[in-house]
Amino acid sequence: MFYKVKSVNALPSYKLSIQFINGITKIYDVEPLIQKYNYFKPLKEEPLLFNSVMVDQGGYGIIWNDEIDISSNELWTNGKNS
Repeated sequence: MFYKVKSVNALPSYKLSIQFINGITKIYDVEPLIQKYNYFKPLKEEPLLFNSVMVDQGGYGIIWNDEIDISSNELWTNGKNS
């Protein structure tokens, strides 16, 4: 099943609150991605960038810019129920 994202809010400590169109909200920790992948490092180096997160067109994921995004399936699978 495919879970589309309805809204996203940046939280402290590089966490995100993700609301899906089915009404479920999950908390996703971006810190492990920042530590593992270089292309996520700007999110830690530029706090304003991290806070600028938004839902990708169509709800298929979230984006910060043309280079940094996370799919809705990743958010659903690895997010923790809030």
